[in-house]
Amino acid sequence: MSAKKNGTKGNEESMTPAEEQAKVKELRTLLGPLSGRSLLFCTDDCLARYLRARSWHVKKADKMLKEAIKWRASYKPEEVRWEEVSKEAETGKVYRANFVDKLGRSVLVMRPGNQNTTDHNGQIKQLVYTIENAIINLPSDQEQMVWLIDFKGWSMRKAVPIATARETAYILQTMYPERLSLAILYDPPKLFETFWAIVKPFLDPKTFRKVKFVYSKSADSSKIFQDLFDMDKLEASFGGRSTSTFDCVEYGNQMKEDDLKTSRYWSSDPLTMKPDSHTNGSPTTNGTHATPDAESAPTVLAH
Repeated sequence: MSAKKNGTKGNEESMTPAEEQAKVKELRTLLGPLSGRSLLFCTDDCLARYLRARSWHVKKADKMLKEAIKWRASYKPEEVRWEEVSKEAETGKVYRANFVDKLGRSVLVMRPGNQNTTDHNGQIKQLVYTIENAIINLPSDQEQMVWLIDFKGWSMRKAVPIATARETAYILQTMYPERLSLAILYDPPKLFETFWAIVKPFLDPKTFRKVKFVYSKSADSSKIFQDLFDMDKLEASFGGRSTSTFDCVEYGNQMKEDDLKTSRYWSSDPLTMKPDSHTNGSPTTNGTHATPDAESAPTVLAH
């Protein structure tokens, strides 16, 4: 199990690496034999994330992980392609940014005010697709992502249905546990408090603690961005100095390239994967992914 930088705190701090590895081995034994994509998915790092999500309770992590394996076998998130979500993506309501944070972590930008459909299944599919894309573009020493949620133009009329909000929380917490480092809610209007009161119970305590409210008129609040990002690369809409704006055509072209990378990974043979054979998103022996450094990362926004 490789060392990962995730900033997670809590019960695991009292465990030694050897004790954590023993828990991972115990969980792998409970899982039983795996093959194909399930084996590719269930790396030691993956098992450790599920264990952290369940405070290192092996049986609870086993139940949670088996639920995720069953979901992946049915939903097949690794097979979703750009063409299937391009309509949902037209307005830039959810996309992977062309910049990363100071740790090199993928950034998902969400603009709920740009909601353009009422298709529950389509909205969930786009979210799943974007999360999968963010993961495969993580550098090998990172396993988490940052969400930036810009509330400009949001109103209750554009709020997603409660069922969609509930399923979003379920997918994030059960299918992608410990993948979220921080979710920044930027300039939510006063009216959002009503919606937040409804959806907050869907979040487990670990996820809830990762949610931060940031307001452009608060210097102390906005300092979060300065600590997290290179302000020259952060979009101006979040107080950065970049003038980039979302361009669906350019973004779509990049996603099509990433789809090829995704396909290569999930069609690889986990039993023949070799150490140090990873470049540009190909798998390592522990199932993590590498991506070009931030300076050479592909541009998905138009200037």
